[in-house]
Amino acid sequence: MRTMRITFLGTGTSGGVPVINCDCPVCTSANPKNKRLRSSVMVEVRAKYILIDTSVDMRQQFLRTPFPRINAVLFTHAHADHIFGLDEIRRFNHLQKQRIPIYGSQETIDRLRVIFTHAFSQGPLRPGVPNVAAHVVDGPFNIGHIAVTPVPLLHGDLPIFGYRIGNFAYLTDVSKIPKSSYDLLNNLDLLVLDTLRVRPHPTHFHLDRALVEAAKIAARQTYLIHMNHNIDHEEHSRLLPEGVHFSYDGLVLELD
Repeated sequence: MRTMRITFLGTGTSGGVPVINCDCPVCTSANPKNKRLRSSVMVEVRAKYILIDTSVDMRQQFLRTPFPRINAVLFTHAHADHIFGLDEIRRFNHLQKQRIPIYGSQETIDRLRVIFTHAFSQGPLRPGVPNVAAHVVDGPFNIGHIAVTPVPLLHGDLPIFGYRIGNFAYLTDVSKIPKSSYDLLNNLDLLVLDTLRVRPHPTHFHLDRALVEAAKIAARQTYLIHMNHNIDHEEHSRLLPEGVHFSYDGLVLELD
């Protein structure tokens, strides 16, 4: 039995693909791998379900790929495309009869408390709203017996987190990996890495930069994520070196 399964719920950037009112070749493509909901993944490990980010498309993603429960949510940062699905947690509160633990930096938790004030109430569970238990991340932590290591990154000037679980690491919305964070990315079986578009961007890796970083980190396999409508799955896949791939919505990977 494999020890970890990663399901790509969404692989697109903040506008999704297709983009509203766009008739470019990617937005009008019939290839399902060019249809990208906002980025999020589910990590199944040791019978626990760990969601990374609550995408604005979370309801659609969970209807398309159901999961029986959510044991924890890891937040990379508090930008809209990564948090606005938090309201959908309420269905899992109803099913699980408990608050859902959420993890993020102090800044991320503070922003969530402002935007989703109703989710942080104390006392009995409130019906019809999300009910969460917040945990501020300032170093490695455990979810049950599962060790999670936050990986400090920069998204433009904004400090954010990637996460490492076992030999899997998830780094989205990143424009710079601090020198000290590379030591947290040694000996990976699977790296998921931000790649917004072909041309450079001030707050995200573009394709060439992502390939340089992938080579430096040297995971056994690297999957690129958070692509906009300038990336055509088939066309740009031809530019990728061995061991590097574009992810796509619905992709499932299993690790030993």
